[in-house]
Amino acid sequence: MADRKILLIGCVAAIALLAAGGVFLASRGGDQFAGCGGSAVAGGMDSFGTDFTLTRQDGQRVTAQQVFDKPSLLYFGYTSCPDVCPMDSARNAEAAALLQEQGKDVQTVFITVDPKRDTPEVVADFTSLFPGDMIGLTGSDEEIAAVNKGWRNYYKANDAEGGDYYLVDHMTNTYLVLPGNKTVDFFNRDTAPEVMAERVGCFVDALG
Repeated sequence: MADRKILLIGCVAAIALLAAGGVFLASRGGDQFAGCGGSAVAGGMDSFGTDFTLTRQDGQRVTAQQVFDKPSLLYFGYTSCPDVCPMDSARNAEAAALLQEQGKDVQTVFITVDPKRDTPEVVADFTSLFPGDMIGLTGSDEEIAAVNKGWRNYYKANDAEGGDYYLVDHMTNTYLVLPGNKTVDFFNRDTAPEVMAERVGCFVDALG
């Protein structure tokens, strides 16, 4: 009887352990990208992103599904930014170029936080400064506000005085967005292009 009781307790413990393991794997989403590391944020990376329709630098209206048809490095900035945005955009383009050398097709995407000044033509001039056919997007104030909210990106235009020259406060993260508009990682502006390329490459390899 004692042996049977011990066996029963052992079976219950094993079932509990298996259940706990299942919960753990489920919490990781059975994640094919688990080995790629990446950034940890409250709410998880699934809390980033949103559907949108914006205007591309060629004047065409495009959806998130059309934009994110390949792994993409997404950055929010503005074309009049005196230093940070050009430097970050150049870093992203360099990381994409490193990945291209490895046979990994990754694009860069720039969404303005200054739709008042950043018309499609202005965005086109800005994105043409960088290699790799960077996609530039703008839209109405409401559209830009909604897409920034989707990526939890803070920005604020200091244009209260009504002049043509003003700065825009904004976050400087770059997001890795996979096909299907799935955000899986982000990088701060101190991340070197080589480090970015290595991390992005892991996700691209995991896609298969």
